[in-house]
Amino acid sequence: MAKKKEKEIIADASAEEKLKEAARKVFTQKGYAATRTRDIAEEAGLNIALLNYYFRSKEKLFEIIMLEKLQQLFGIIIPLANDPSTNLDEKLKAIASEYIDMLSSNENLPLFILNEIRTNPERFVSKMQITKIFSDSVMVKQIKEKRPDINPMHFVINILGMVVFPFIAKPILFTSGQVDSKAFGVLINERKKLIPLWIKAIMKAK
Repeated sequence: MAKKKEKEIIADASAEEKLKEAARKVFTQKGYAATRTRDIAEEAGLNIALLNYYFRSKEKLFEIIMLEKLQQLFGIIIPLANDPSTNLDEKLKAIASEYIDMLSSNENLPLFILNEIRTNPERFVSKMQITKIFSDSVMVKQIKEKRPDINPMHFVINILGMVVFPFIAKPILFTSGQVDSKAFGVLINERKKLIPLWIKAIMKAK
């Protein structure tokens, strides 16, 4: 009897994770508005009643997935920005390198988040408390020490833009024939070294 219950618990956990994995795929491909609960259930190979049982609604499931994606995108920069043991140069190198590696494995992530946040920015960004975390970070304090005359968020935006935008622009670069898959990989890896240099050059400019 105990073994039967244990199997049921494992099966339940497996079904719940299958639905979440299917939701990650379908939401990323179609976006929230175009996704039906039936699409997610079919992708998971499970009954739609299970989705309603575990998550109650498409909106609740989407919120779980969206918060995961936000954590994936911003979860790298937050601990690096708040590391008191590294100087600003080390932070810039680490952020550029780790972000590029993560986005290389999750190329659809930036566009998906940008599209979805645009429809309801307050709901997700407020839960992550991104603005407060950045404004209180060690990195921002270090930037202020170097350039007290400039709002440090200019530098944060530049760092994120330099890292993220090439992945957003990738379809245009490919379609225009400017790069292929191999050339894009080389270009992106070069940016790991170049982005910190560019940010430091901007900081020195008067």
